Amino acid sequence: MTRCVLLLGTPKGAFILEGTTDRRDWRLRGPVCEGWPVHDISVDASTGALLAGAGSPWYGPAVLRSDDLGATWTPSSEGLTYGDNGPKVVTVWNVTAGLDAIYAGVEPAGLFRSTDGGATWSHVVGLTNHPSRAEWAAGAGGLILHTIIPHPTDPARMWVAISAAGMFETRDGGATWETRNKGVRADFHPEKYPEFGQCVHKAVLATGDGERLYQQNHCGVYRSTDGGVAWDEVTDGLPSQFGFVMAAHPRDPMTVWNIPLTEPEQGRMMPRGAAAVWRTNDGGATWVRAGEGLPQVDAHLGVLREAMAVDRLDPVGVYFGTSTGQVYGSADEGVTWTKLADNLPPIWSVEAHVVG
Repeated sequence: MTRCVLLLGTPKGAFILEGTTDRRDWRLRGPVCEGWPVHDISVDASTGALLAGAGSPWYGPAVLRSDDLGATWTPSSEGLTYGDNGPKVVTVWNVTAGLDAIYAGVEPAGLFRSTDGGATWSHVVGLTNHPSRAEWAAGAGGLILHTIIPHPTDPARMWVAISAAGMFETRDGGATWETRNKGVRADFHPEKYPEFGQCVHKAVLATGDGERLYQQNHCGVYRSTDGGVAWDEVTDGLPSQFGFVMAAHPRDPMTVWNIPLTEPEQGRMMPRGAAAVWRTNDGGATWVRAGEGLPQVDAHLGVLREAMAVDRLDPVGVYFGTSTGQVYGSADEGVTWTKLADNLPPIWSVEAHVVG
């Protein structure tokens, strides 16, 4: 039977919400991955395996794998190290399956690759050896590689985003990397438009030709139509330039969702205490607010960078989790919303997976 599954990462392990394809009835399972703070959960489309990026003050960093939809998990940290002379890897912030390997982004910022399903890992030294590496600066959450975007058809191409170093792309399987930040503001930097040093919060690849990208930055929302070589700002129409999440429509390259938050000095919460998700259907030219079903009074909610996802059903389901433990979902592409779960630990990540 086909069902929709939401994978939730939290500091208290992971939780799984299982729903029917009409997305009206949901059942909560968990916690799983107990004892592991989970920053990210993704699905390896080639095998159906669930992959959780985690890090524990007791166990260290690890990627956990489940081949039975979260009933059991196997952790591995073999190879998640910079070596005796490098810094200690603290945690795994992102785990993403590409066409030919699984990749893990870690803190302090670096990239690791696994070609055996996550059992062992090797350091992608080309990124760490980038000439700008000595000048990478930590964002408020640390120096973290939090976003990994494999190209949909070319295994040699990939983008990564680092707070606060910006975006980088490889076209030779990770041997060399180019900065991809032209046109992106860094208001906190001595130069307003530096080559690197921007604080990307989240970036997504649109469906289509593999060249259209969107990003939520510390300083605005941006769109690229040339694989990140240049960016255009599309913040106009949003109530704030600040936020953490972006999600792209699985079939329409012009549609993305965003949740603006107040600026850091104002608490990083929903503006005016009224919860809303904003959507563009024209590539960022205009934005539409949707708050029906979401609390509109005293909703001082925050949403973290991995805590938004979409499914592949028709119409598309859109989901987000809050830092106070609520999960909201929309079965009509973000027009109306329903609370799916409450009283959970802070939601660090949300991933949607259609099974069956």
